[in-house]
Amino acid sequence: MPLLPRANYPRAMYTITIRRGREDILRKHNSKVYSGAIAAIEPVYSGPSLARVLDADGRFIAWGSYDEESHTVLTLLSWREEVVPDDGWLEAMVANAVDNRKHLIDERTNAVRLIHGDADFIPGLAADLYGDEIRILISSRFAHRHLETVVKALFNCTKAQWISSKVDALYAPSEHLKKEERNFSRGGEEKGRREGNTAFLEDGILYEITSGISQKSGFYLDQRNNRHIVEGYAAGRRCLDACSFTGAFTLHLLRGGAESVLACDASESVLRHLLYQVNINEDRGLIPAGSRSRVAIRKDDVFSLVRQIEEDEFDLIVLDPPKLAKKRDERDGAMRGYKDLNLWAMRKIRDGGIVAAFSCSGAISRQDFHTAVSYAAADAHVDLQILEELSAGPDHPVRASMSETAYLKGLVYRVVK
Repeated sequence: MPLLPRANYPRAMYTITIRRGREDILRKHNSKVYSGAIAAIEPVYSGPSLARVLDADGRFIAWGSYDEESHTVLTLLSWREEVVPDDGWLEAMVANAVDNRKHLIDERTNAVRLIHGDADFIPGLAADLYGDEIRILISSRFAHRHLETVVKALFNCTKAQWISSKVDALYAPSEHLKKEERNFSRGGEEKGRREGNTAFLEDGILYEITSGISQKSGFYLDQRNNRHIVEGYAAGRRCLDACSFTGAFTLHLLRGGAESVLACDASESVLRHLLYQVNINEDRGLIPAGSRSRVAIRKDDVFSLVRQIEEDEFDLIVLDPPKLAKKRDERDGAMRGYKDLNLWAMRKIRDGGIVAAFSCSGAISRQDFHTAVSYAAADAHVDLQILEELSAGPDHPVRASMSETAYLKGLVYRVVK
């Protein structure tokens, strides 16, 4: 039977044969199969549906979802022949993902990633919990087709009162999806957005995000552990939060006792929201008194900023740029970008200063990032002491068979001149 039997969902089930020599990586649980690996499909394609995937000798490999309008025409879902990925399977996968995060929620944190796409075996779907609201980001046709099943399952296994979903603009063209937003309450689908800001706690700091989904799902949950770590280096330091967005690193630097923080972003509106969040946290005693007087904002591009700042102006610099390589063919340009940012940070920071540098580009491996930072140190004529290697937290698991799920990598290093 198909994944979601309904009037507008084809009832055809396909049998797909993989070309000889292409099956080994699929047996290792890589879920993405492109058209060049497919030898035959029966019956003739008539629309997206469930597929039984075989090797050239007719042996079962996996169950998958086949959709010729998707960039990844075949997405493998279950490698056990007795486990057919129907709607019940999908609901169980959602419930399992949520259950695996329950231990991360407490009186100090009620915001976590509940579903992390391929790493949770639900391709192209991220779901983030913010207090009593869940925000879903869709990056595949598979996730788009099954949104209502996912929403139902999330309401069943959480206490969320509202769920918003948005098609990721980065993937919409290649997946042939409209950039639509949908909203759901426990009473059903709603015509408009939820009123007011969404408030939540992360590591004892209060945040508010606006209605609707902007960058990612409105916040960067993947940096939670790293913000706490960087906070430990802040005491008495003059800090630069070079890609601040709405100020999560800034708030941790202030709580850690920073002497001052300059927060920089390319958007004036997010910088104003950053100041608002500093105010509400100081008012509630969640960050030290006087924090607002220790923060300055600057609207600028990070690549321009690192060239313009004065030498020895900062003791601690946080470099958390947006994704520089969205695709593998952008890797070389991204490597130059990461090297350039770190080179200028090393040149400008005072002797013995700390840099926390990150890459969120899936096309850049951890070794690639190490290489870019090492080349920057050589050109800056400095030595580095790497103090910590960082990654996303446990609510962003890495799937061993898919290296791209280890997208976030970071280094905390001391610059010795």
